[in-house]
Amino acid sequence: MPKIHNADSQLREPPRTARGARTRAALITAARTVFERDGYLNARLTDITAEANCSTGSFYTYFMNKEEVFAAVMDQAQEEMLHPHVREMTDSDDPIALIEAANRAYLLAYRRNAKLMRLLEQVANIDDDVRELRRRRGAAFAERNAKSIRDLQARGLADPEVDPLLAASALSSMVGRMAYSVYVLGDDWSLEDLVATLTRLWANALRIPTSA
Repeated sequence: MPKIHNADSQLREPPRTARGARTRAALITAARTVFERDGYLNARLTDITAEANCSTGSFYTYFMNKEEVFAAVMDQAQEEMLHPHVREMTDSDDPIALIEAANRAYLLAYRRNAKLMRLLEQVANIDDDVRELRRRRGAAFAERNAKSIRDLQARGLADPEVDPLLAASALSSMVGRMAYSVYVLGDDWSLEDLVATLTRLWANALRIPTSA
């Protein structure tokens, strides 16, 4: 199989014209449709360009190959899932409220992107570069959550003895795996039960006072 070659760092510069930006966005949207419909291995560039209603030549203006447009699709999904603007949603500095809002936003975004997340898991098992793409995606979530844990530790609201990055990696993996189990494998848990339980486990693991 052709390789992505660290595609998350190799994506080309964004188009400089509005028309170019629209064409690139249309190709990414079309690629996602084709990937989710046909799977990664069976997806063809001709199907992507037909879905986007553009020529093969236009495709190569923005992407080198199928692997690169897949990376762009994943980059777009990650942006949605990684930056949910939790503080704006809660209008609160209460740590448990923030953790609950973050978990809810992640689970909702995962549910919206479940077909793509299923695809990412499958391709990561057969392609080393996609596996690296998945690892970096997980690392980005862990780094974001580690920053929040450090802030809680500095405020005296979280266990000061836990390593923020390791704790964030473990807790993020817990949430991500539960999301996969429910929205990809089909385990029958309600959103509210998931949010409540995962939030309690986060708070208990970090020893956050429930009255904080």
